[in-house]
Amino acid sequence: MYQILIVAYLIIALILVGFILIQQGKGADMGASFGAGSSATIFGSSGSGNFMTKTTGILATLFFVLSLFLGNLTAQRTKATEEWSNLGGAEQTESVAPATDVPVSEDQKESDVPN
Repeated sequence: MYQILIVAYLIIALILVGFILIQQGKGADMGASFGAGSSATIFGSSGSGNFMTKTTGILATLFFVLSLFLGNLTAQRTKATEEWSNLGGAEQTESVAPATDVPVSEDQKESDVPN
């Protein structure tokens, strides 16, 4: 599911950039009123304003919602992997009891042998 959301996030981001680049700036309206050629566009001189503005708003909302959701998923995924990264502290060590019957050589003194 994470990979599907990443792909959808990428597609929405690319479409959003495309819609933003296609739109005309606010200063282009003045030139359109004097016949500067923008009236020959596909949507007319002001026909694309509502459609493009609404579509950009919807795409921006989807982009931000997916950003927050993926950020939350990534934070949870990082925490889950950190729990398993430090397994060295949980190692079980065997304690070896000292032997009680250690052979003593003849040249060792009685005080050298641990009690």
